[in-house]
Amino acid sequence: MLPAQRVDTVSTAARSLHPGTHMPTRAAVLAAFAQHRCSAILRTNDREVVRPALEAAIAGGFHIVEVTMTTPDCLEHISALQERHGVVIGAGTVLTVEAAKEALAAGARFLVSPVTDPQVITFCRQHDLVSVPGTYTPTEMMTAHRAGADIVKLFPAPANGPEFVRAVRAPLPFLRIYPTSGVNEENCEQWLKAGAFGVGFVGSLFDAADLELRRFDAIKARAARMVAKVAALGPPPV
Repeated sequence: MLPAQRVDTVSTAARSLHPGTHMPTRAAVLAAFAQHRCSAILRTNDREVVRPALEAAIAGGFHIVEVTMTTPDCLEHISALQERHGVVIGAGTVLTVEAAKEALAAGARFLVSPVTDPQVITFCRQHDLVSVPGTYTPTEMMTAHRAGADIVKLFPAPANGPEFVRAVRAPLPFLRIYPTSGVNEENCEQWLKAGAFGVGFVGSLFDAADLELRRFDAIKARAARMVAKVAALGPPPV
């Protein structure tokens, strides 16, 4: 992970290449989530595949991209993509406020975590970032929502995932539930029809074998199919 000072330098240099541009607001990022309803989430230990894998997902049609903080050189990749037209870049596995500061400095516009940390949620609110904390139960979802979370990530996904989302939203229809683990090309429509605000594709998009064999064309083709399936279902439920 890069030191905060290094990230500031990278971010400032990237912004200098785009004079007069502005980072998207929290409202604009939320609107992008509502419009596109899916994100590409990369988690890998292989430094060499990060950029080509991200480029493959974007070429396949993903507009929302998340790079986990456990991915090699994640902050540099976030910084490199922060000004890409039509792409919203965020950081995943953000576990502390210090990590949130580093992600913000690199240009991340949304922060995702596998757990709920009220301090990280508050940091997002203070800095106009979309917060997506991890939750598993209705109580955890409400706790995150009351703390100011914009979207609640369902993690890990239960075996009866779509049915679970439908059951939770019956008494809590205002929750923006966003499953990631367990979402794939075959079941993404079921999740969205059950009322999920959107879905995140992780290993089902960035297949481990494809990454190992550098089959980025396969990732691009899979991304295009996933994006098309999600787009066909239209906007999230009100």
